[in-house]
This record gives sequence, C-alpha cells and structure tokens, in this order.
Amino acid sequence: MDNKNQQPGQQVQIEVSPEVARGIYSNFAVISHSHAEFVVDCASMLPGQPKAQVVSRILLAPEHAKRLAMALQENIMRYESEFGTIDLGQPQAPQGPRTANPFGKGEA
Repeated sequence: MDNKNQQPGQQVQIEVSPEVARGIYSNFAVISHSHAEFVVDCASMLPGQPKAQVVSRILLAPEHAKRLAMALQENIMRYESEFGTIDLGQPQAPQGPRTANPFGKGEA
C-alpha cells in the first residue's frame, strides 16, 4: 500500500513478530464502515456452531481500504492465472492442496 510520506521508488521494510507470523485462520468476515473508517472483522466459524468467533479486527482509513481491495483483486487475478478460476459455487471435494495443508498428506 502507498504511503504519502514515501519517496517514489522507496521500499518499505516490514517486520513480522513470530506471534503474528503464525497467522490466524479465518473463514468468515464481516465488513462495516463509517465516514471515517472501514472495519474488517475476521472470524472463525465451525460447522454446526451457531456463532462465529471474531479472531482479528482490522481498522482502515477509506483510502487504505480501497488500496487493499485493489491489491486483493490484483493478487486474485495472479492466483487464477497460475492455478485456475476460483469457483464460488457449491463446495466440492478439494481438487488438490489448498489452505489447511498445502504440502499434501503427512508432509510438512
């Protein structure tokens, strides 16, 4: 994402703590907004459970929300050009490695 204080061509170094690097799984999200910010609640929903548990909340300025949407769209296009169209139809049996175990059975 852009930063108004950055000079053109300048790269930003990003540091990720070990706790954050592990990531948090989310299979459900709720997005809301006001005039000043967008709120993205990432949640985990288990089969047969009536509630989704929010595991992370991200607050974004409207400009950053739009940049995030554009970056996601660009990455989805790259993903689909490499791995094929992402089907939003009915859930089907996995065709190959996806998210939970991208290395296949018993491999890590």
